[in-house]
Amino acid sequence: MTHETAGDDRWLVIVNPNAGKQKGEKDWPVISTLLTEAGFEYKHLFTSSRGHAMSLAEEHIREGFQKIIVVGGDGTLNEVVNGIFRQDRFDSTDITLGMIMVGTGNDWGRMYNLKHKYQKAVKILKKQRLFIQDAGVVKYYDGTNEMERYFVNIAGLGYDALIAQMTNKMKDKGKGGTMAYLINLLKGLFRYNHAYLEVTIDGSTVYKGKVFSMSVGICKYNGGGMMQLPFAIPDDGLLDVTIFKNVTKIRVVRNLNKLYSGTFTTLPFVQTHTGQVVSITSSTREQSNLETDGESLGHSPFIFSILPKSVKIITGKNWNI
Repeated sequence: MTHETAGDDRWLVIVNPNAGKQKGEKDWPVISTLLTEAGFEYKHLFTSSRGHAMSLAEEHIREGFQKIIVVGGDGTLNEVVNGIFRQDRFDSTDITLGMIMVGTGNDWGRMYNLKHKYQKAVKILKKQRLFIQDAGVVKYYDGTNEMERYFVNIAGLGYDALIAQMTNKMKDKGKGGTMAYLINLLKGLFRYNHAYLEVTIDGSTVYKGKVFSMSVGICKYNGGGMMQLPFAIPDDGLLDVTIFKNVTKIRVVRNLNKLYSGTFTTLPFVQTHTGQVVSITSSTREQSNLETDGESLGHSPFIFSILPKSVKIITGKNWNI
């Protein structure tokens, strides 16, 4: 990427009309009025399909936009972040990224104390408290094709990826929400079989065996408030890793509350690590699937790496790392 300073001073507002069971579409008139009243000059665009936010962001940054507001959920944000990294006009940190949450999980926003009430969300955007966080990038496979995806929150493997896949199918049918996620958590227990994985961090094998679920990421929360990476610091230049090893499904249910409090790390079937490069392989019969920031992707093998301090964001007040 090349560094430029001359760009469009307006905000680009990318709206996912289907986010939060069509809240994006239903609430846009209110959100747009609040933005206008707060003095924002902006161009707004609606997404029409999965992946559309990525191409909209990439195209309009190349045209000169350097300030983007996402009106959607974590998946829409993920697409916009990928658009930022795929354009070649500006450095990624020349782009300012804000969010108005209308999704169902909103886990990235939870990390930064963003607000669900639109009036408060717009005030946060107006104050522009800036922070530059790390980003992750993962190489994975879709069939025989190697693919690449950037993310700013958490990537999940194994059981976590299955639940994301089930939940995304419900969202595509106009369903979803936190309750749907919890229902899928229980339904998925009956469908899921442990994957056999070998996990290498910065060149050293840290685990080899059956894995129930696994998280790799930058921030703390996913799954609608589960603190799956409780020690994550979003600008320390490290990926945080949580491995849930071979554990019975009954034991998972019994300890579900500890996922929300982040106290599960003391359990004997849990490992936590940090590192800059995380490689994960699995047997051909038991390929593990992947989700990043709630978006279902492909399958193993995976290579995760870190892009330190590469995404400039607007945060809420008094958020703690």
